[in-house]
Amino acid sequence: MNNWIDKMERRYGRFAIPYLINGLMIGQLAVGLIVLLINWQFAGFISLSRSAVLHGQIWRLITFLFQPVWLGGALGILNLVFYFWIGNSLTRAWGDFRMTLFIALGVLGAWISCFLAGGASPDGIFLSMMFAYTWMWPEQGVLLFGIIPFKMKYLGWYELLVWAVQFLTGTLATKISLVLGLLGFLVFFGREVFDWCRDTLTGYKRRRDWQNRNR
Repeated sequence: MNNWIDKMERRYGRFAIPYLINGLMIGQLAVGLIVLLINWQFAGFISLSRSAVLHGQIWRLITFLFQPVWLGGALGILNLVFYFWIGNSLTRAWGDFRMTLFIALGVLGAWISCFLAGGASPDGIFLSMMFAYTWMWPEQGVLLFGIIPFKMKYLGWYELLVWAVQFLTGTLATKISLVLGLLGFLVFFGREVFDWCRDTLTGYKRRRDWQNRNR
């Protein structure tokens, strides 16, 4: 992990938010239930919108985190349980301060995206958590639907493929949102990912050159 994060933790560790992931998941569940049972338009009242924020609805800068990312997905409530699991696993590995910083970076990315592109969602923040977990524990086995075993690295590659397709086919606003939504992951692991990509490409080139020389 970056040395500057260690320095920040020593200096600002008192600002860590304990049980942050639990709070986010409870908020996600509560808003989802309101949308399902009371008012399907409620999520629109808390979403992150540039025009709404500029008209004084500043609560959206925080409440957008509770916009339910688990609704409408194929796995529904299981998505919420999944994010609860990986979020708390990261918290145990990092501690409260680093988890708070990770989420705060994602929020900052969403704010910048909102003012550049007109709006943003919390999807990128939760995707960042999944990428972070996958990067740290790629061989971790999980059960899809509680019965189908698979490793986290396969889910990570699948989600990266979906992200890439959305990036390549989306508008400029979509591209901005997709990149800035991953700000937490990029700050925490960007250098490691870059080094891994460089080493992988170098290794592939060396193998190809060796095969060409020995044909």
